[in-house]
Order: sequence, then C-alpha cells, then structure tokens
Amino acid sequence: MNYKSYSLHNFTELPQLSRLSSEQVEAIRVVGSVLPFKSNNYVTEQLIDWNNIPDDPIFTLTFPRREMLAKPHYEKVAGLLRSGADPKLIKDEVNKIRLKLNPNPAGQVHNIPLFEGTKLHGIQHKYRETVLFFPSQGQTCHAYCTFCFRWPQFSGMSELKFAMKEAALLHKYLLKHSKVTDLLLTGGDPLTANAKILSAYIEPILSKEFSHIQNIRIGSKSLAYWPYRFLTDKDADDLLLLFEKVIKAGKHLAFQAHFNHPDELMTDAVKKAIGRIRNTGVQIRTQSPLLRNINDNPETWTKMWKEQVRLGLIPYYMFIARDTGSKAFFEVPLAKAWNIFRKAYSSVSGIARTVRGPSMSCSPGKVHLLGVTEVNGEKVFVLRFLQCRDPQLVDIPFFAKYSPSATWFDDLKPAFGETKFFFERENFPGKMEQDDYFLWE
Repeated sequence: MNYKSYSLHNFTELPQLSRLSSEQVEAIRVVGSVLPFKSNNYVTEQLIDWNNIPDDPIFTLTFPRREMLAKPHYEKVAGLLRSGADPKLIKDEVNKIRLKLNPNPAGQVHNIPLFEGTKLHGIQHKYRETVLFFPSQGQTCHAYCTFCFRWPQFSGMSELKFAMKEAALLHKYLLKHSKVTDLLLTGGDPLTANAKILSAYIEPILSKEFSHIQNIRIGSKSLAYWPYRFLTDKDADDLLLLFEKVIKAGKHLAFQAHFNHPDELMTDAVKKAIGRIRNTGVQIRTQSPLLRNINDNPETWTKMWKEQVRLGLIPYYMFIARDTGSKAFFEVPLAKAWNIFRKAYSSVSGIARTVRGPSMSCSPGKVHLLGVTEVNGEKVFVLRFLQCRDPQLVDIPFFAKYSPSATWFDDLKPAFGETKFFFERENFPGKMEQDDYFLWE
C-alpha cells in the first residue's frame, strides 16, 4: 500500500469527503488551525467506519471535531477564517489560544538536562534510570492523535519542541550517566525515521562501553496507524534486521505500542506486522490513555486487552489523558476511570493483568490511582508513585481527598486536613533546578 497523507492543506482530496457535512468540514479547518491534523489512507480506508460519523472512534481519534475547542476559541478562529483575515493575524490569534491550552504539561521543559554547559533539547531525563531521546528525524507521526499531549511539536511552537539529531552527543551523555539503564526513543514517532538513521543512534549503544544500557524502548503508534512500516515500506526489512541486532547483542528491545481501541487491532496488515516484529525477538507492550468518546467503558478495554494477549502483546498501561490541548473533550473523572479499570481488570485472566493503571504522568512522577476507600470516616483516593524524580518515594502509598469531579492530579487535595502531600517539602527532588541533574550520579 502506498502512503498518502491528509492534512489541513489537502483533506478536501479525501474520497470520503462527501460523507461529511459542511459543519464537519468547517470544524476540520477551524480546529485543525489550532491543533495539529494529519491522517493517512490506511486510517481512512481500513480503520474508519464512514457510516458511523462522527461517532466512529478512529475518526474521532484522528479528525478534528468542533467540541475539541472551547466555544469562544472556536468562534474566534472560525470568524477570522470566514472573513478572510490576514494570515499573520490568524496566526497570532491562534498562538494566543495555543498558549492557553497548557502546551507544556507536567513541566516537560524542566526535564531537559544541562550537559557540559549546553541544554540538550532532544533529551528528557526525569527519572534516574531512563533517558528519553527525541530524534529530530522522528518528529512527526503517520497520523496525529487528536488527544496528543505533544501537539505543540507539530504546531510550529518551536520553543516547545523537543528534538535532537546529534547522535554523538546522545552517546556522550549516556556514557556520562552510568545509572541509566533504559533509553526510550520517542517523538513524534521515531519510526517515521528511516532504518539507516535509527541505526546511527542505536548500533553504537550495542558495544561493550554501553553495557549499563540494558533496555532500549521505542514508543510508536506506527502499528496502529501504518503497519506497512514493517511490511512493504522500502526499508521494512532493514528495520527488522536492526531489531534483530539489538536482541543478538544481548539488549532487551521493548516496542511500546500505542493502541487506543480494539478496531486498531483487527486488520490483516496489523496482525502480519505484529508477527514480523515478534519474530525478531522484540517484546511488544501496549499502552493507551483512557479517553471519553473513545474507550471510556470497561467492555472496550476488556476486548482490547484480550485481543492483545491473543496476538502475543503485553498490556502495559492505562493512562489518564494529560491536561493539555483538547483534554476537556476526552477527560474522564478519576473516580470513573478507576471503576472502568477495575471492571475491565476483573474481566480478564491473569495473563492480561500485567497492565497498570489508571496512571498520571505528573510533574513529580508517575502517579498510580490504586483506588477509592474510607479511612476514619473520610472518603479518599489511594495513590502511589510508580516512578518518581526521587526514587526513594516510589511505591509509598499516600492519600487525597475524594472528589467526584477531579480529572487530573492537580485537582486533588491532601486528605486528613493536611495542607501538602508528603513529597511537597521544600527539598523535594521534584523541584530540582536544572543544575541539579547530576545528583543521581
């Protein structure tokens, strides 16, 4: 299958355009002017049910809808577009709106390390063991998710873009930090880069001097949105050979696959691609946020996890959608999220109970919502850190006041009359300044 991309500039070429109302077409133009829009012919031809618009989950995952912007923001942009306003004026107004959508959730810019006097804008190092690397050649995706928390990277907000192409600098940084065991290639989607470029980043790490790097992870949506990356793309075989090299070198390669709905697992192409990847010895783990209008019921998650296990995948994470971009359209109250997880978790066998959630990637760390209970007559959320800037705080339970409306960690207050959570003391490493990143060494 030859790849054809659809964006704000050419979506009118969609063969299915006649299925959309004039209002839906306008919504694509308006919302797509603020939040990034990109789809492709695999998504539009094999995943979307055009007889179920706008409620089809894959359509909602990839095509902008009016409700994804607040009404005042939508009307502002729509009015400018309808009036034929000067493009510079439209751009200025759009950027003002973008800055109100929390383009830097969880303080991502504070995770950029300072190394030998230089900020490495293609690296995030939030946790001691794990370095995130953003190859500059992988700062796009085969299609953009409408909930994506990294939307500023695709919207021209260059000051908030994470990207780096200097392989030598990455390798030098990893050699300096001997406590790092995991390298996560992320983006965008690193698998939009070709196999030759990926090899330049990965193959040197297979040598003995990088023996402390035990695990290489690749976060990618390509299995769901373009499985032909592993089947018929011109360097598909080269990419799989690279995977095999990693395994033969004694490293663990984990493919962090993003699947948001069972429909993404049903085509022959994705099943064949999964088989080819697994034949290299790579382990595929799956993750997704919980999304209203997409998968906010236990039946969908149960079906998805069961199918993933059947295909040899490992259910890994259920996330809470981050507080950015179109979150208001997708958000689910934490109490409901926990009940969805609990019911789905109880509906699968032990082999699928590798999954963890609901989990929130917040400024101090990855917070796991363990449940809702009562302590001394007070209804509370029970929480813990799955990962944290301060490793000593991992897995210590703590409590927040129960709130039926809370949708994110920042909405929560400490329980039992406390004014701060236990980790919010002045010297908590979660408040590390840029120069403190070498504390881990």
